[in-house]
Amino acid sequence: MSFKFLYRLSALLILSFALFASGCEDRSVSETGKPPKSLLVFCGAGLRPPVAEIIEAFETATGAQVEADYAGHQDLLSKIKLRGEGDIYVPGDKHYVDLAAKEGMILSQLPVCYFVPTILVQKGNPKAIHSLQDLLAPGIRLGLGNPRACAIGKKSKKLFEKNLIPWQEVERNLCFLSATVNELGMQIQAQSLDAVIVWDAIAKYYEPHGDEVQIPPQRNVTSTVDAGILKFTRNKPLAEEFIKFMSSGSGREIFRKHGYRVDRPEGTSDTQ
Repeated sequence: MSFKFLYRLSALLILSFALFASGCEDRSVSETGKPPKSLLVFCGAGLRPPVAEIIEAFETATGAQVEADYAGHQDLLSKIKLRGEGDIYVPGDKHYVDLAAKEGMILSQLPVCYFVPTILVQKGNPKAIHSLQDLLAPGIRLGLGNPRACAIGKKSKKLFEKNLIPWQEVERNLCFLSATVNELGMQIQAQSLDAVIVWDAIAKYYEPHGDEVQIPPQRNVTSTVDAGILKFTRNKPLAEEFIKFMSSGSGREIFRKHGYRVDRPEGTSDTQ
């Protein structure tokens, strides 16, 4: 066995030991050091505009990194359960945070804004839709959220129930069920449907393509939006700081800027 071979073997062993030691040191720091200064937020798709700006402001103020996953409530809950991770859950209605809390997945929660359903029709309202009852007229192409997939779908169904409109009658004109509220606005933009029911804040983003037909408060329902801290959080203090920022004066101002309500609407009921 040559000296050169022994030298190379020795060097390789030393390098391997150094890499192993380095790896052990990294794991030790990860296990015993401070919690990661990062958050994973599972957020309803209809909340994306203000939450994206809130995340940017929070990152600037704290130096933390915040990753957001935007989708319908069913997709979000499935991901949370399947992956067993995440720090914050913000669906389009507190009902889903309450359900997650019953399953032991929520440590605490805070209200951050409110949604009210509204009817969005084609620009100029060519089908003369002025009420929920008008959505049942023959030939109306109606789009709603899927009650099993997104908050606006479940709330729309409650809205028809409150107004004593049978679901069977609604289904006659129902041409499209969406997984998120945003898809409904896009259907109006594409002129594929005559009317959809969306959140009031979302309707404002489609003003160039459609008109809003408001539902009288006494006939409408309210959706309270809560942010909940998940039991899987790796940094509870940072998660608490984030949802407090969402509900703070600065956070509320960002919600207002995007047309979202931060004060509970008067005259509507919060039907679950």
